[in-house]
Amino acid sequence: MEQAKKVAVVSYLTIIGCLIAIFMNQDKHPFASFHIRQSLGISLTFYALGYIVGSFDTWLITTPFYVFFFLLWIFGFTGALQGEYRIVPILGALFQKVFKSL
Repeated sequence: MEQAKKVAVVSYLTIIGCLIAIFMNQDKHPFASFHIRQSLGISLTFYALGYIVGSFDTWLITTPFYVFFFLLWIFGFTGALQGEYRIVPILGALFQKVFKSL
């Protein structure tokens, strides 16, 4: 479990950390896989929507966007640190379905 917890924490350290965690999780530990799916979903959604939100040149739109994704990241990261299966609010169930092969 300790190795899976390390992999889960690494997965939240940027998109590169998520890719490293995928390769570190060769044993397919369920806890690590759960958090890899969550962090990959957060990262990819952030980049996909960030491209669109970035075209709006106003802090009234960009600030809530960054705060929302930062809170999602904190929620997932603290769950990984505490060794809990906590699905991130709003999007977490979708991430688990879309990335179920990881």
